[in-house]
Amino acid sequence: MSNPKASADPVETPSIDARLVRKLADILKDTGLSEIEVEHAGLKIRVARELTLTAAATTYVQAPQAYAPQEPAPAAPPVVEAAAAPAARAAGDIVKSPMVGTVYMSPQPGADNFVKVGDTVAAGQTLLIVEAMKTMNPIAATKAGKVVEILVGDAQPVEFGEPLVVIE
Repeated sequence: MSNPKASADPVETPSIDARLVRKLADILKDTGLSEIEVEHAGLKIRVARELTLTAAATTYVQAPQAYAPQEPAPAAPPVVEAAAAPAARAAGDIVKSPMVGTVYMSPQPGADNFVKVGDTVAAGQTLLIVEAMKTMNPIAATKAGKVVEILVGDAQPVEFGEPLVVIE
């Protein structure tokens, strides 16, 4: 038994460069990526980290279970608000969620929001992030203009097609 371990350690240790692993970890931290994989000369190294937003997403995934069973009365007011809101939003383009997920208004907790009401944005500029299946998906402005209204809050769950931001 000692011979297989002895032969396995010398084979693995020289081929893995600890400096490379540390550089990859630094790249993850600097770019905000959740994982990176490199393959060279038959050696494959994958470095992954857990995102801090995962805990918040888990909390909000469980929240609908708490109010879904017995609250038909609170569900009626949002429908009334939604009926009145399109008339107010008719003047601008509405950016809608392309997926079900959780909205994050900033690139990381504690950072400034991507945009706020009154900001001028360029077409393609990131307005917010929708996290779906532990993947951060930037939502871009559909046109250049002024942010008139932000219709969602930070760490709020959203549905496919739900209005997120109004740009005028």
